Amino acid sequence: MSQDKFRNITIQQLEVLMALVEAGSFTRAAAKLSLSQPSLTKQIQNLEEAAGSRLVNRGVAGISLTPEGQIIYGYAKRIIRLREDAKERVVRHKAQESGHIYLAASTIPATYILPRLLSSLKNAHPDIRVHMQMHDSEETLQIILNDQAEMGFIGKEPINKKLVVQRLWKDSLVLAVPAGHPLSNRRAVKVEDLKEIPFIIREKGSATRDIIEECLEKQRRINLSRFNMICEMGSSEAVKEAILAGLGVSILSIFAIKRELSQGLLTALNVSDCNMERYFYLVHKKQFPLMMYHKHFLNFVKRYFPFK
Repeated sequence: MSQDKFRNITIQQLEVLMALVEAGSFTRAAAKLSLSQPSLTKQIQNLEEAAGSRLVNRGVAGISLTPEGQIIYGYAKRIIRLREDAKERVVRHKAQESGHIYLAASTIPATYILPRLLSSLKNAHPDIRVHMQMHDSEETLQIILNDQAEMGFIGKEPINKKLVVQRLWKDSLVLAVPAGHPLSNRRAVKVEDLKEIPFIIREKGSATRDIIEECLEKQRRINLSRFNMICEMGSSEAVKEAILAGLGVSILSIFAIKRELSQGLLTALNVSDCNMERYFYLVHKKQFPLMMYHKHFLNFVKRYFPFK
């Protein structure tokens, strides 16, 4: 028996053999499978050639299996049963309500939105477990594309045909100044007012920085090099601490300074001649297989309102 030929046995050939044994004749088996009799006969011949043995005895009284045919028939039933078992398990897995979800998120949603969201999720769906890692927006996007996380939250809309992109929460970028700062009694400033003031900026790759640069270039036709930049920092928390320490001012997400605003530690001013608004987006790959618990999570996220 040629092992290589034996590997050519197909599921369809095994199904034809099973139908033939159950029907007792080529004519009835062909009708049961909606095949022509020559087509069914060819399937059996190909199976016998792959097995290297005659499997079916053909006689006036009907068909019977050779000893080799009995062996193949027994395994055929087991293989088809295993396929059905696999199908049932996949269906049950897709329908299950509990599971682990692996997220990547940029700084603002990871720090200021998702912790509260996940706390609310735990009450609504206690059997869903979430694992989250934080990066800047560009890194988060690459992690999703490289299958290192299942879903991501970022602060800038990506253009990539491999992704499903869902717009979520609106964000405003405001000038954050410490209490007692000369600008703290104003409600708004203009870009010209900021050029001489010590300014702190987020790191490259940050969606917050991208939004600021894009707004300045498109609306005011200037870039950050015109500002008195004294420090570049890798997180909104670090920028806030620097502002509170008197190092300078910065443009930050309103989400990042909610607590400090309520405590009177910071003041938020609009930049009146450079409107800086954006949305946060949820992304996942188009080919990612969504289980039931993923769908519960997505529906929860879409209904969630972060300002409460």
